[in-house]
Amino acid sequence: MKKALGMLAVVLGAFALFVATRPTHFKVARARTMHAPAAVIFAQLDDFHQWAAWSPWDKMDPTMRRTYGGPDRGVGATYAWSGNDKVGSGTMTVAEARPSSRVVVDVDFEKPMQAHNIATFALMPHGEGNTLVTWSMEGDNSFIGKAFGVFVNMDKMLGEDFDRGLDTLESLSESKAEETKQAAVVSAQATTDAGIATPKP
Repeated sequence: MKKALGMLAVVLGAFALFVATRPTHFKVARARTMHAPAAVIFAQLDDFHQWAAWSPWDKMDPTMRRTYGGPDRGVGATYAWSGNDKVGSGTMTVAEARPSSRVVVDVDFEKPMQAHNIATFALMPHGEGNTLVTWSMEGDNSFIGKAFGVFVNMDKMLGEDFDRGLDTLESLSESKAEETKQAAVVSAQATTDAGIATPKP
């Protein structure tokens, strides 16, 4: 028994040393070119009320509780969530919002483990009428986070969530861009028709 416990202590010690050598910082990023103006995409990002329509995590728990605080959108807006084991709980705060360019969000996880990460959405023109959207998240790895990373590929796991979110954000933004375009055409046509219908003095 003593020999077995000794071997176990050696194994656990070796594992702890290995975990300690793991990177102390992580960053996961995915990018997508969307056929929509940056302003349309930005409007879905700096307003937490819009996130339920595209966020991959909101789809994991339809009964998730959401609480909004601060201004309706932009710097200082907050979003707290609490859900099942897949989504956990935590709070997000918009830390930076540059119109049609960049949104930075402080993400504070409470469950399943405590962590502070930073999510960034960078928007750049990419050809006529297109926008390159890069979604990244970075933060420091605690010992538990490092140990978790030994068994789970964080880039793959989180990256797949990002890809799903970008898929939905792309579809939503392109649909809204088309609606805006059609509304402008109708408005222009109505103005033209009104001008033709107005009798000349």
